[in-house]
Amino acid sequence: MPSLKDLKNRIASVKSTRKITKAMQMVAAAKLRRAQEAAENARPYAAQMEKVMSGLAASATGAANAPKLLVGTGADKVHLLVVMTAERGLCGGFNSSIVRLARHKAQDLIAEGKTVKILTVGRKGREQLKRDFADHFVGHVDLSEVKRIRYGNARDISQDIIARFEKGEFDVATIFFSRFKSVISQEPTAQQIIPAVFDEPEDSSTMYDYEPTEGEIMAELLPRGVATQIFAALLENGASEQGARMSAMDNATRNAGDMIDRLNLEYNRSRQAAITKELIEIISGAEAL
Repeated sequence: MPSLKDLKNRIASVKSTRKITKAMQMVAAAKLRRAQEAAENARPYAAQMEKVMSGLAASATGAANAPKLLVGTGADKVHLLVVMTAERGLCGGFNSSIVRLARHKAQDLIAEGKTVKILTVGRKGREQLKRDFADHFVGHVDLSEVKRIRYGNARDISQDIIARFEKGEFDVATIFFSRFKSVISQEPTAQQIIPAVFDEPEDSSTMYDYEPTEGEIMAELLPRGVATQIFAALLENGASEQGARMSAMDNATRNAGDMIDRLNLEYNRSRQAAITKELIEIISGAEAL
């Protein structure tokens, strides 16, 4: 049974931990508001960009000069998985859920005889995938010094991916990230970005004449489209990370409070038992006299 001094030290230690988790929860809550606004503000632009490009893609896909980013290489042998996670932990299952989705995809592709290459964005994903897929790593993007995600960060990543595609290093590229739903709900998502995949245009009956041609317009828009998808995914990740961290620190704070209550109860019982024992010894000694 722990001594009163040990119990007192444990209570003080847990109280200190509770202060830290409470502070982290408040910081995450403040960051979440900004990150959520950024993610929600980017969604209309990304949706409109996809709508415009889907209409162009419907006309340009069969053209002789259709860009490779749209039609692909004609093969499906080499896959690039872009796994985007956080630089830090203490955010519940945020990182592990993205890594789990990417790991399952990689295992399925390897089982089908495909070649898998992995580009990691964020330290935590790289750490978790290193044990099983270190031989598949082809690059890493470090965002630890980036305080606020900007379009330029996404553009740099997209330019690297597109350059690899143009060199013939892969046939299909898929990004893995977490889509923000709410503070307690983030959805791990896999999204193919090369070759581009679009939904059918809502109104396919309307015909347009384009100048320059659809293929030339798509050749200009597709690199921007890749960067826009990556930018939107990074913003979704940012909001999801802060939501997950806020939720995790809230749980940790409440668990620390419960532990303090249990330790205080144990401390009071031990203290009461010690006092009772001393009283019995005093009474026994008095009776002996």
